[in-house]
Amino acid sequence: MKKICIIYGHPNSKTSFNCAVRDTFINEAEKNGHKIDLINLFEEKDQLPFYNQEVNPPPQLVLDYRKRLEDCDVMFLISPCHNLRLSSITENFIDWCLHPKWYFSYRSLIPGSKFFKNYGYPVPGAMKGKLGIIAISYGGPMVSYWNFSFFDNIPYRRIKKSVFQLGGLKTKYLRFYSVLPQLDKRIFEKYMNRVKKLARNL
Repeated sequence: MKKICIIYGHPNSKTSFNCAVRDTFINEAEKNGHKIDLINLFEEKDQLPFYNQEVNPPPQLVLDYRKRLEDCDVMFLISPCHNLRLSSITENFIDWCLHPKWYFSYRSLIPGSKFFKNYGYPVPGAMKGKLGIIAISYGGPMVSYWNFSFFDNIPYRRIKKSVFQLGGLKTKYLRFYSVLPQLDKRIFEKYMNRVKKLARNL
C-alpha cells in the first residue's frame, strides 16, 4: 500500500478531462489498497501567494504542504499544458514547495574556487527516493510538439530533469494529446485505461 499526494492544477474540478484523470486514478488506486491525499489547488481555502521572491521562513501553508508531501510515497501532479508549461497555479506550487533547502541543497564541486564558484551538484532532500508522477493534457496532436521534442523546455522533460531529479525522485508520466471538448469516446476510454494501469502498477 502507498500513500499518494495528488496535486490537481486545473480550474475545472467537476467536468474537465483532467478531472476524469484524477477521479479515475483515485478510484483505481483505492481499489488496490492505496491511500489518497488530494490537494485541489484552485479550491484550497488558503491560497499560496504568487512566488516572486525567496521568503525565509516560507509561509505556513508551504510548510503544511511539505509535511503532506513528506508523509506520502508518491507525488502526482495533474495539469493541462499552457504555453509549454504546467498551469500557473501548479508551477507556483512547485516554486514554493519544491525549493531548497527542504527539497534539495546545492554543493559546490570545488568549494572556494574562483573559477568554478557555484558550479556543483544537487543533494536531494526530504523527497529523495519517492516517486513523482506527471499527467499532462495537451490541446494539440503529438506531431505539433515534435519541434520541441529534443529540448528540455517541454513540460514533462523540464519537470523530470530540472525539478524531479534535483530532489532525487523517480519519475513516471502520462501525456494526453488532442484533448478537446469533442474528444472521441474511444480515445477517452483508451486514455482512462492508461490511468487505471498506472494506478494498478504502482
